Amino acid sequence: MYTVVGRIRSRAFRVMWALEELGVDYTHVDCGPQSEEARQYHPSGKIPVMMVDDQPLTDSVAIMSYLSDKHGGLGYPAGTVERARLDAMLHYLNEDLDAPLWLIAQHSMILPEDKRVPEVIPVTKEIVGRNLDGLAKRMQGEWLMGDDFTIADILAVHCLGWAFGLEIPVTDPDVKDYGKRARARAGFIQAGKR
Repeated sequence: MYTVVGRIRSRAFRVMWALEELGVDYTHVDCGPQSEEARQYHPSGKIPVMMVDDQPLTDSVAIMSYLSDKHGGLGYPAGTVERARLDAMLHYLNEDLDAPLWLIAQHSMILPEDKRVPEVIPVTKEIVGRNLDGLAKRMQGEWLMGDDFTIADILAVHCLGWAFGLEIPVTDPDVKDYGKRARARAGFIQAGKR
């Protein structure tokens, strides 16, 4: 059984959602970053961490990729063109959505006030909004990769929720519908109940 370490309102939710989609049992340790409890699982204190046979795995996308490979779902086999396309989508989402969202969060609430540069927030929000609206052009069917719901969808929809929390408007109706479809999935709902 896996142990997922991190607050539900963090990137740990991505891992929990993936586990729910895969139907894999796990336990959840609800703790914040840099907490003593988080440091018991990994010396960095960063979350999420997923324990696998007493080994800590870090980074939500790496953990989801591991789970996809290990349990044969939410992705494609290594060495296939489909897997290369999925990996490219994950890199795009990390670079064009997750990283700028993290930058906004750092400069609005995480960094000490004397280290924040509030001037970066409006332009970064504009970039994120444009990138979110551009998701519709990348969709190849019902989901980002076509008919298959994958870890890319988990990452994208988690970023959509994060953007909503940071008051970044999503104007594209197809992207809004995509987010609603994903949040209606049983895996999303079950992960939110943990």
